[in-house]
Amino acid sequence: MNQCTACGKSLTLQIELDEEVEYDQGGTSSETVVPDSVQLQCGCYFHWQCLLDAYELTQCPTCARNVSSHLPSGKEQVLCNLENEGGLQEAYDILPILKEESYLKAFPEERKCRAFLEFCAEGDVGAILDLINSEEDEDENAGMNTDEEGAAKPIDILRYQDSLGSLSTGLHVAIRNGREEIVWLLLFLASSQELQSFPPDVIQAAETLGASREDQTGKVDIRVLEDSEHRTAETLAQQLGGVWESWVHSRHLHP
Repeated sequence: MNQCTACGKSLTLQIELDEEVEYDQGGTSSETVVPDSVQLQCGCYFHWQCLLDAYELTQCPTCARNVSSHLPSGKEQVLCNLENEGGLQEAYDILPILKEESYLKAFPEERKCRAFLEFCAEGDVGAILDLINSEEDEDENAGMNTDEEGAAKPIDILRYQDSLGSLSTGLHVAIRNGREEIVWLLLFLASSQELQSFPPDVIQAAETLGASREDQTGKVDIRVLEDSEHRTAETLAQQLGGVWESWVHSRHLHP
């Protein structure tokens, strides 16, 4: 049986189950063992976390062989066979994930911001509010970034822009993924839109979820922020059409 070339252990991972499982022979367990294997093109195997801890972007951390390849378009990729609890994925390109992890190692304060964008894409209102509330409860020196003069400043998760590529805000991400509930939430929390212009059910939902609206004086309206293609959220909605046509006509996305 293959072993991880980094730690020498079996290519499995013990995880906790959401519920206890009862076995035929008696007894229950809240844990199970699942595959945890990444096979690079050079033939070396790793646990997923062991690879993240030891990797170099396009070079195997064990044998030092170049494991990258290129598409006809010239785009670089790092293909692997990835097996986990979801099954086996062959020829899976892990380079985007490796680049993101490399960036987050250099700028760990942005990890929560990356999670925020994922929650916007998934439409997870509860996770977004939990993240924002936890950020407010942390030490005032946590989650700091620097401005052009090197002075520390807090990261505004609500107005964070994807620094790894598209410069998308959570509003861009929500629109791209058809998440109307998230769009309403972000307009409520991070825009200067008048409160009376929100539908009553949106305000009621915000109150039920415990979403509090701060004074927007002096803050950037999330609707004016542009992605790397110089598109505001309104421009993106115009391009996508469909469910967003009514949003464009109502001018809710117009700063």
